[in-house]
Amino acid sequence: MPLKDVLLDELRDMYSAENQLVKALPKLAKGAKNAKLKELFAAHLEETKGHVERLKEVFGHLEEKPTGEHCNGMEGIVEEGKDALTKDEEGASFDCGLIGAALRTEHYEIAGYQATIAMAKTLGMQDVIDLLTENLNEELAAAAKITEAAQPILRQSSEEPEHKKKPKSAKEKYSAQKSLEDEKEAASGLKKRAS
Repeated sequence: MPLKDVLLDELRDMYSAENQLVKALPKLAKGAKNAKLKELFAAHLEETKGHVERLKEVFGHLEEKPTGEHCNGMEGIVEEGKDALTKDEEGASFDCGLIGAALRTEHYEIAGYQATIAMAKTLGMQDVIDLLTENLNEELAAAAKITEAAQPILRQSSEEPEHKKKPKSAKEKYSAQKSLEDEKEAASGLKKRAS
């Protein structure tokens, strides 16, 4: 497959990822307890809408349509964000789960933009590089802002008293079972590495 085709697949993946976030960020903003976190999610929603528009411009330069690829990776990360919103945590600890989900999202996007920029550089597509770099820079800034906002929330959470654990939900039990299966499947590979 030619590099340009790989680039197009990756760009379609990023386009899908950004569109999924346009739907998910309002839920994170609404669910966050911390005012600064609410504000960051709302502001990043507006940036994300801009990312979608820039990606449309990229596809225009390439004379291609942006649709045709669903980003399964972002779907999973968005699902983790939804899970964080349903956790039975209280106070700052609740927001800590949202911070983790938000940072995973940003780093996934950062990796995607770094990869597509590298491909576009190899192909000498300066207009594409410029647009993707704008998105990358905003994602890097968003991750930095979330990390900065997280510090007082994490400190506050560390000072909260521990609460008695409630019984696991069916979803939590399923997740724990899947985690155990993953661990067992990985065990043989880990033993080989240790040898």
